[in-house]
Amino acid sequence: MPLNPSTNLRIGLVLAGIAAIVLAPFLLQRSLNRASYDAARWLAHTYQVEGAARTVVTDLRDAESAALALVVGTDVPLVRERLRDAIERAPDDLDRLQALTRDNPDQQVRVGKLRDRIEQRLAMGKAIADAPDPRRMTEMGREMVERSPVRSLANEVIAEETRLAAARDVAASRERERAQWTSAAVALGQLVLLAVIVLLWKRETDRRVANERASRASAERAQAILQAVREPIALLDADQSLVLANEAFGTLYDVEPGEMAPRPIAEVGQGAWADPVFQQRLRDVATRGRELWDYELTQVTDGQTRHMVVNAVRMPGSEGSDAGVLLTASDLTARKASEEQVRELNRQLEGKVGQVSEVNRELEAFSYSVSHDLRAPLRHIAGFADKLGRHIGDGADEKTQHYLRVISDSARRMGALIDDLLVYSRLGRNAIRLQAVDMQSMVADLRAMFDATRANEQPDARPIEWHIAPLPVVVADENMMRQAWQNLLGNAIKYSGHRDPPVIHVGHERGADGAHHFSVRDNGAGFDMAYASKLFGVFQRLHKASEYPGTGIGLASVRRVLARHDGQVWAEAEPDRGATFHFTLPELLDAPARLTGEPA
Repeated sequence: MPLNPSTNLRIGLVLAGIAAIVLAPFLLQRSLNRASYDAARWLAHTYQVEGAARTVVTDLRDAESAALALVVGTDVPLVRERLRDAIERAPDDLDRLQALTRDNPDQQVRVGKLRDRIEQRLAMGKAIADAPDPRRMTEMGREMVERSPVRSLANEVIAEETRLAAARDVAASRERERAQWTSAAVALGQLVLLAVIVLLWKRETDRRVANERASRASAERAQAILQAVREPIALLDADQSLVLANEAFGTLYDVEPGEMAPRPIAEVGQGAWADPVFQQRLRDVATRGRELWDYELTQVTDGQTRHMVVNAVRMPGSEGSDAGVLLTASDLTARKASEEQVRELNRQLEGKVGQVSEVNRELEAFSYSVSHDLRAPLRHIAGFADKLGRHIGDGADEKTQHYLRVISDSARRMGALIDDLLVYSRLGRNAIRLQAVDMQSMVADLRAMFDATRANEQPDARPIEWHIAPLPVVVADENMMRQAWQNLLGNAIKYSGHRDPPVIHVGHERGADGAHHFSVRDNGAGFDMAYASKLFGVFQRLHKASEYPGTGIGLASVRRVLARHDGQVWAEAEPDRGATFHFTLPELLDAPARLTGEPA
């Protein structure tokens, strides 16, 4: 599994810290050891130079003492052998001294001078040994002592080396002290680095533990969600074998949790998934990456036929394994049964609707026929009653005249009732012709008509107080809306006719959904809301005909008009405190802008 960049960075930092702990102290200690070694080597070198210088001086002293012994007359073989050995050793010791001081130019100069003088002294010592007589030995011995002084030069060489030895000893001490402090600092640095690495490692470990806990919690939540889903869900491998399934799948297809090891899906649920076409579609999902959506599959499990809708998508494999398939299924058996029931009910309903439509057509035809066929007898009754009254003339008694008036009034009332029935029938039969209707102009025309009629019929009555709010232009059938307004305003005038003066309010407002809300309020007789359900029925009346004449069809016509416009109508009232009739019209179009094709 590839690591993310932040993890790589942390691992790199840890490795770098480990390298710093292991390699840095080693390299630093190595450098300090080399410095200490160099200081000690140079100090030893100084002592070697000093020893070599003293050896050269010793050789010279041996040679001089042997030569002087010969001068004083001690001419024995041992003396001569000592002189000869000193003369033979001195060149080698000088060469060694010169080689040791090659790193110091000043010492090389001194050693060169020292070589010259020592060689002169040795040459004199050899000459003394070879002198023919004692007198010549004495002269040469005096000359050897007086000429070519060596001690001062040898002391300078030794003094310089002593100074260098002291300086290098101090340097070596400093290097040792520095090495000690550096070692302590390195140890402290190692402890600090180790503490940092331990801290980083602890943080990394804590982070990993937290991530593992979060992953475990996420997996547990996912498992809980998977088990909580009531739809069957299963995971298949590349060979279409069941790997994992939720409880709903196991319950539906009788698969125990312990049996969910790789098992061919075709063998699950008594062969419920063994459909060859479905198996091929699953193979296409696993191998070609296709998706299977809303595949309807009929299964038989435990002798019961189920209608399933199956969805399947390809799931990528983990750690290089082959891709699998995530399978989900929905049991539509109950829905299929419900749909079949709904279809059956719809078929029955269509039959009932046809029957109701046929009955309505028959009722409409009956109403229209009756209304038209009754007009001729009514005209005959009214006409012959008038003729009978004129024929009798003033000779008729009061009871006869009363009978004639009752016949005429009943004929007129029957004619009004027939006219209202014709209007009601026409409102339900005629097609709606939608157009822009100016409610303000329509109400104003009806107001003028009602005022003129009232002035003619009741010249002494006080005029009606009208309060009409601004009314909109709506899209509706103009004739039907005129009939609705005429009935509502006529009712308001009729039931407030006994008030002095009658007051009628016409209002309008827009609802939250954009619908138009109209109202007609009067200060008339009102009614008891307990009988409000009877208001909009045909031939339903809440007041006596002798008090308020009418046919009882007007409000039923209003309800039919609004029903055909997808509107509503209702009323609110209190006895003797007036009534308010409300009706709504949906916002079919934003007239007049949409009627003209302009943007609203």
